[in-house]
Amino acid sequence: MANKKHSRNGGDSKTPPVNGTKDLPTGPTGRYLVTMVPGSQRKLIKSLKDAAGVTAASTADFDQGEVSAEDLGQADGLILEHLGIAIVSADPDQIQSLEMSATDDSHPVVAVEAEEYVHAINDEGLLTAAGGNYVRGYRDGMLNWTGRLLGSTETELEEEEAFVESAYLDTPQFTWGLQATRAHSSQATGAGMRVAVLDTGFDLKHPDFVGRQVITATFVGQPVQDGHGHGTHCIGTSLGDRQRAMGSRRYGCARQGTILSGKVLNNSGSGADGGILAGINWAIHQKARVISMSLGAPVAPGAPPSLAYENAGRAALNAGSLIIAAAGNSGSAPVGRPANSASIMAVAAVDSSLMRAAFSCIGINPNGGEVNIAGPGVDVFSSVPMATRYGIMSGTSMATPHVAGIAALWSQRTGERGMALWRRLLLTARKIGQPVTHVGAGLVQAPL
Repeated sequence: MANKKHSRNGGDSKTPPVNGTKDLPTGPTGRYLVTMVPGSQRKLIKSLKDAAGVTAASTADFDQGEVSAEDLGQADGLILEHLGIAIVSADPDQIQSLEMSATDDSHPVVAVEAEEYVHAINDEGLLTAAGGNYVRGYRDGMLNWTGRLLGSTETELEEEEAFVESAYLDTPQFTWGLQATRAHSSQATGAGMRVAVLDTGFDLKHPDFVGRQVITATFVGQPVQDGHGHGTHCIGTSLGDRQRAMGSRRYGCARQGTILSGKVLNNSGSGADGGILAGINWAIHQKARVISMSLGAPVAPGAPPSLAYENAGRAALNAGSLIIAAAGNSGSAPVGRPANSASIMAVAAVDSSLMRAAFSCIGINPNGGEVNIAGPGVDVFSSVPMATRYGIMSGTSMATPHVAGIAALWSQRTGERGMALWRRLLLTARKIGQPVTHVGAGLVQAPL
């Protein structure tokens, strides 16, 4: 999720955010997500037919696990083979039959949920000077209180305060985010690591990516070519800049990683759960080490996570793929869907003073709704579609690809995948003196 700004040819001129979500669809799509008992795909096909008269196909029947938007839209039921989830179009009586099946232990159906729309960005504002002063005051109080509660010494508190007060700046050589995360000094490059970015696609003709291996798929009925900008910016932060323009600062974390671009959001920045889950299924099929998702939808305080996304996250971890998702841009609201799933790593955003960005959601919901880690997310310089080439955006969307790219660096360095990689990111995160509900384990750090 991001607030979006463009600048031409690496300059720092800014324009108001565009491509907001005011006119984009929200709420249920009319389709349903059916979660099944692991390993019961054949039984589910039979159960869908017997219980509800729904004829289902499987992504196992499609080349490379990729399904088109037409496949998603036209099938009565489509089973995502790696996730144990079916996307179903059915009338109310059929859905009621499936819901009744979920109460019977002999049936493979575990839960039935309404599919909803999901978006790349929303309209929340950036951290203003006044907002920054407020948050700094709040941080100082919380730092003092939590330090005494946890038994921190005065020296430890002073060290944390000194670190947080040290603002980072973009330089001619590196973005502030690469400096704050140590990615600019890392000897790891991400070579051989497959990172899937599920977003609005990618500018396949961007000159900074000449010669890079790029694997693509689309799930929204539009070409992968990015007509929005959000996806290209996220791919740039996580994987970019091997061939960047002369005079441009470095902006990418895992600059030799293999790019998997799954277009799950259209050129307006909108998509639906089914397409995103199909993208996750595709990324697992492609053996992605990391799956980066800068997208989501808000949830209410106290709302439980989606069982479908929780199943998807667990399936990914079991397959050696770590899903990393944006916490959301709704400020003091709870971490949004799908980042609120316990098996998906939720990323908050901090600014160049390492303060939580005012728009960054917080971990106040139980059962997976916590923030796990933080990344640079305010005024982030990266690639955007040509002819603009470079732009500056802000949001938890920008923090997420920092974490995803650095996850690829750690995976290259250690060979770790899945849950082991998750633990590595949290254990190596740097404490920045803020509540865990705001930044989780702290600021992500790259291996040196």
